[in-house]
Amino acid sequence: MVTPLPLGTFPTPLEEAPRLAAELGLAQLWIKRDDLIGLGGGGNKARKLRYSAAEALAAGATTLVTTGAPQSNHARATAAVAARLGLGCVLVLAGEPDERDTGNLLLDRLAGAEIVWAGERPTGEVAAEEAARRAGAFRIPFGGSSRTSMAAYAECGRELAGQAEFDRVVVAVGSGGTMAGLVAGLGAERVLGVDTGATPSGEEAVRALLPEGAGVLTVDRGQIGAGYASVTEPVRAALRLAARTEGLFLDPIYTGRALAGLAAARPGGRVVFLHSGGLPGLFATAHEFRGIG
Repeated sequence: MVTPLPLGTFPTPLEEAPRLAAELGLAQLWIKRDDLIGLGGGGNKARKLRYSAAEALAAGATTLVTTGAPQSNHARATAAVAARLGLGCVLVLAGEPDERDTGNLLLDRLAGAEIVWAGERPTGEVAAEEAARRAGAFRIPFGGSSRTSMAAYAECGRELAGQAEFDRVVVAVGSGGTMAGLVAGLGAERVLGVDTGATPSGEEAVRALLPEGAGVLTVDRGQIGAGYASVTEPVRAALRLAARTEGLFLDPIYTGRALAGLAAARPGGRVVFLHSGGLPGLFATAHEFRGIG
């Protein structure tokens, strides 16, 4: 069992959101503010990296290598953790560079990460090559999700249970580790996942991290739209609603989709919405939001 590194501020706040609850027709709604973890812009990736980076240090790592999309929240958090620990950081990102750095990509460079563009090649293949030619390299999987790091969200489930009595947690699903940890900590019946399209099947990504017999998973695939990088009208509406009822800013890829999924499902009882961070992604897609008011 890996002992997590003392990175970030815990427990993260649990805030009531009565005006948003009323708009959604919910009896009670809390926001779990994992965007306020405090390390590298916060978010669920920072919580998971407490475990992944501990595993890397135990292996004698001097450089962290990971993969992601150009606006990867996980890549940004990895760059920040590497800087905090005095490690090198190599981020293998999909595709080709844009004309200028925006959002998370700007923060990656600010933290001193080396960025390698994979072009049309699979990012995992390029990352394996980059790791092989560096002594002390430690590869962290896509999205930071592994059976080691999912312990971070089993821990979060216990944290939540000590903060309030609730019936259901709603969370965005990318690489699967956040939902898998919550399921491990709370039980499958208490977790609603909203697939973001980061993998071919969010449910399968979650299931791959869990032991057999973990229960029936509930994953909404109705918020993906044209694909992972797309911004749908329900997501636009969710971003407006959160900002105008609670002064809560979400991102268009993860938390925006998760709130759109919550708005569509409107589950009964007392609900926790996991704010998993990712706000820099909103700035990177600013051109999508002209006239949003």
